[in-house]
Amino acid sequence: MTVELRPASDAAPRHASSLPVTTAKAARPDAVALSDTSAAAGPALSFEGVLAAADVLASILPTTPSWSYPLLDEAVGRHTIVKHENVQPTGAFKVRGGLTLLATLPREVRRRGLITVSTGNHAQSLAFASRAHGVAATIVVPESTPAGKIDAVRALGAQVIVAGADMSAAADHAVGLAEERGLYFVNPGEEPAIIHGHATVYFELLTAHPEIDTLYMPVGSGSGAAGAVLVRDAIAPQVRVVAVQAEGARAAHDSWATGEIVTRPIDTFAGGLATGKGFAAPQSVLRDGLDDFILVSDDQIRDAMTLLAGAAHTLAEGAGAAGLAGVLADARRGDQSVAAVAITGGNASGDEIAQLTRRPQ
Repeated sequence: MTVELRPASDAAPRHASSLPVTTAKAARPDAVALSDTSAAAGPALSFEGVLAAADVLASILPTTPSWSYPLLDEAVGRHTIVKHENVQPTGAFKVRGGLTLLATLPREVRRRGLITVSTGNHAQSLAFASRAHGVAATIVVPESTPAGKIDAVRALGAQVIVAGADMSAAADHAVGLAEERGLYFVNPGEEPAIIHGHATVYFELLTAHPEIDTLYMPVGSGSGAAGAVLVRDAIAPQVRVVAVQAEGARAAHDSWATGEIVTRPIDTFAGGLATGKGFAAPQSVLRDGLDDFILVSDDQIRDAMTLLAGAAHTLAEGAGAAGLAGVLADARRGDQSVAAVAITGGNASGDEIAQLTRRPQ
């Protein structure tokens, strides 16, 4: 059966959160505390959860820098602010989610150990956070995962199991191992604590740069984009949030467009975007929260990587450059003045780096 997808111009109107705008400006000493309960069983997604995550992370991770670059502005045709999550200790924004999750899981769950599935960045996030908390972590990665990312996960003390041709097959293997070994399965797209942790990227960004009018969000599971919507609704409701996904891995886009969680084949080099099924928790926020959702080709992502390297002195992996690819592809970009993207990951593989040297600057 052919699925009729909603065109971008017919995107559903978003609805701002009922949270007061002043909430984000509250003094930090009385901020929301994270309890020692399971994230998956905890409250629904909320801006209060973002503030709680920000407090957990404040004593662990410094605020990442955000800059603009004249050559990049010239190439894009508008002022563009770049937030550098590629400087995180694991090279990607996802460390925020792992650290927030481990701070919320009950001791009994930590004693059992954790297992998850990832193409690399979520894996490093959970391994990094698990080591910090003395928790055993097992990571299942698909066979396509670059060797460098596998080595990085093992260096952080996690057990790595390579299984499955893609993320969907690897996820099935991880769920089976969780049942067999009594491990807690961390679903990278459905844990509220992870989404709240990822949202802190955009809390920092929108607080530091109130002049931003459009955020462009790379989407794999959609956890980062959902977090951006939570923050936008609370402190900057005038800002547009535009999601960007590889056209060869469009499950999140099609789930948003159809209003149903769907599965789609995966055919993209950008591992951080290579999810084969929509995730319910992010979609519950994105469905009415996004202003638009753009699909880009692998060539457009590679062009954005090349532009970042030359004009912004920044090495981005494919998923990390997808936001900029969205800026360049957005037919409406001339209607706004200040765009913002997060370089969500800088863990480019050797092949990705080699391709950069062969593409025209």
